[in-house]
Amino acid sequence: MRVILAAGATETGLIEGISAAGATPAVMTATAPADAEILVYGQPTTTSSTPVSPTGCPTPAAVSRAVREVVGFDVTVLDAGMAEPTRAPTVDLGAATGTDCRQATAVPNPEQVFEPARRFGSSLPDERLLIGETILGGTTTALGVISALGEPTSVSSSFPDNPVARKREVVAEGLSASGLSLGDCAGTPLTAIEAMGDPVQAAVLGTATGALGSGTEVVLAGGTQMIAVAALLRHGGLELPLELATTRFVAEDPAVDLAEVSARYELGVTVTDPGFEHGEHVAVARYLAGEAKEGVAMGGTLSLVPEGEMAAVRRRLVGVCARLGIEGDTPTAREDESAATKSEDWATDGGTYGS
Repeated sequence: MRVILAAGATETGLIEGISAAGATPAVMTATAPADAEILVYGQPTTTSSTPVSPTGCPTPAAVSRAVREVVGFDVTVLDAGMAEPTRAPTVDLGAATGTDCRQATAVPNPEQVFEPARRFGSSLPDERLLIGETILGGTTTALGVISALGEPTSVSSSFPDNPVARKREVVAEGLSASGLSLGDCAGTPLTAIEAMGDPVQAAVLGTATGALGSGTEVVLAGGTQMIAVAALLRHGGLELPLELATTRFVAEDPAVDLAEVSARYELGVTVTDPGFEHGEHVAVARYLAGEAKEGVAMGGTLSLVPEGEMAAVRRRLVGVCARLGIEGDTPTAREDESAATKSEDWATDGGTYGS
């Protein structure tokens, strides 16, 4: 199994009150590069900082990494407009960082990201792919593109209390700046991305289009950002089967109606519960409080965990968090990290875990 992580940035993510990912703007711009390194290497290598929310909720990359250390999967990172470099091996799509979606153009020339991504997706030998993302402000740009497409779908949030009114204000400003009304981009997904989206959307749209066209099964691994990509794919005329894998935290969000989404976009939906109520670490406590909910393919990677192995993922998550410098409420963090270090060969070249 291969997990594709599209990593990028948009100035939309720096709008006050939009995202809970990252405690400061400086940390926020480094979030995508660090997420890529955590998923590939198990910890950031470019910086010593780990992406956390202002309240200390760790990046979902920690969860996806814990799953990788338990079940193993290949990782490919797409540089879809990161604001800072990463030491994780990447496929460079030539994407620039997205601009503030309140401007007339959010993603200049999105087809220049879409086409290389489409070629990449069509070249992969895998029978099945999980595609995830890491980009701050992504739920706001998701709301932007689905509004431009004329879709009624709402979006989730990395905050426990979804600032959806603020997001709608931002989207309204962006549509006005672009000279658009709701639904003006129906049937033209790249136009919607150009006006209101982000470069990660163009990368995932292209990769999924290419992979599906070559006979590969595609699972969109994430929450409402990936639902927006599903809408873009359907507006682009794609009629092939498509799946979404997400977490119970998205499914429980009152802003999200997965049954309606499944029917509207003809999506097979998988919801995974990591059983965080059985853990004591601060990481699981913040997720249970409604923070983060999704990202870095978390729902998709959790869907790969065999029955009966979720407890092993929770234990490994404690070790990953200890390695990231995130102290928990349990004294076993260092013990779990020591045992993990002794029993596993950490991936250092971006290849298959344990290879």
